[in-house]
Amino acid sequence: MVKTRGNKDQRLKPEDQSPNLLLVIGHRSLGCVTLASQSRLPMAKSTLQINLEYMIACSLLATFTVLPLRLALATGSILGRFGYYFSGRLRRTGLRNLELAFPELDAGRRKDLLRGCFQNLGRLLGVFSHFGKPSPKALPALIECEGLEHLSAAEESGRGVILFTGHVGAWELSSFGLSLLGHPLSFLVRRIDNPKIEALVERSRTRRGNRTIDKRSAAREMLQLLQGGGTLGILVDLNTLDREGIFVDFFGVPAATTFVLAKLALRTGALVLPVFAPWDKKRGRFLLKIQEPLSYNATGDETEDVRRLTQLFTGVVEKYVRLYPDQWLWIHRRWKTRPPGEPGIYR
Repeated sequence: MVKTRGNKDQRLKPEDQSPNLLLVIGHRSLGCVTLASQSRLPMAKSTLQINLEYMIACSLLATFTVLPLRLALATGSILGRFGYYFSGRLRRTGLRNLELAFPELDAGRRKDLLRGCFQNLGRLLGVFSHFGKPSPKALPALIECEGLEHLSAAEESGRGVILFTGHVGAWELSSFGLSLLGHPLSFLVRRIDNPKIEALVERSRTRRGNRTIDKRSAAREMLQLLQGGGTLGILVDLNTLDREGIFVDFFGVPAATTFVLAKLALRTGALVLPVFAPWDKKRGRFLLKIQEPLSYNATGDETEDVRRLTQLFTGVVEKYVRLYPDQWLWIHRRWKTRPPGEPGIYR
């Protein structure tokens, strides 16, 4: 059980959890396994359940792996759209989020965006299935990188580099794509509660030189990495418990947001660059977009500096969500944790 301010204790649901390769369409919608939904609390599983989930995950990935990459993306997109109609609770969460973010849109338009969200998840499955190929020649051809020179210059500075992103487009490509281009990095993850699936996902993610850091025991390792001039990747757009974050505005609504990125930047002086990997429908490619380092300074008031920087980083994520509104993770309960005294947003 987890207690959050302004809400009664309740068990974490899949839409409250932190997704890696979020295959909710498999678990919720099509009766298969959640490939990487990671619960914040360890959940004991039987050996039978672990093996069954692993077998389904392997079968699902293997099916997509044998397909040509573009066919895998198209098939995943169709699977995701199909999953939309079999995910009542997730669909209700997504529509509630879209009401908060886009009150000016009519119900039909919001449903269109939510269907796009499910299609995006299916497309993510398609691309992730090809991470594990010994020589993924088709994958680099499907990635168009913009701003790689910003990352190269930042790495050469020796100051340490933090790359942050959100759950927009193929967020797994924001790290794997860079490793394909010769820029491997370390990035935070929350381990999956199925050790066999965790190992499966880990092998795919790290095949090209990337390294994962367990979020539960990462503080010292992150500091050492950045102080040594390394590169760290962080996702910053999920709901946090009140003790793990601060409230900043996301689409004009206070959202509990991790303060880890801001504190790391302030304490190490690392360069902070946004990186996103949306799908460009017109070009038929993923755009791996790396921005210039964001400008920030420390005033000496750490509390205010952390709040200001966290709002800055969250504003960048919001900008990309507005640019690609059908590619964000609307089925996540982003505004679940509320400030003290505020009623809950979700039923």
